[in-house]
Amino acid sequence: MVKLKVTTIGSSAGIVLPKEVLSRLRVAKGDTLFLTESPDGFRITSYDPEFEEDMTLARKVMRSRRNLLRELAK
Repeated sequence: MVKLKVTTIGSSAGIVLPKEVLSRLRVAKGDTLFLTESPDGFRITSYDPEFEEDMTLARKVMRSRRNLLRELAK
């Protein structure tokens, strides 16, 4: 567990993530993180649930239209 403190950043509030946390999340300055609510509280992650939904749909289309996509790639 990592203890984070809310601090003032300009006219907003924010948290500072230690280097170890950034490394474990595999993110760097400028990357986007997602705060999701879970049954046990909140979770900060670099995983984008909307992107995963889009990719699931794209994989489905690619499987069903495999031959067409091969022809278009020629």
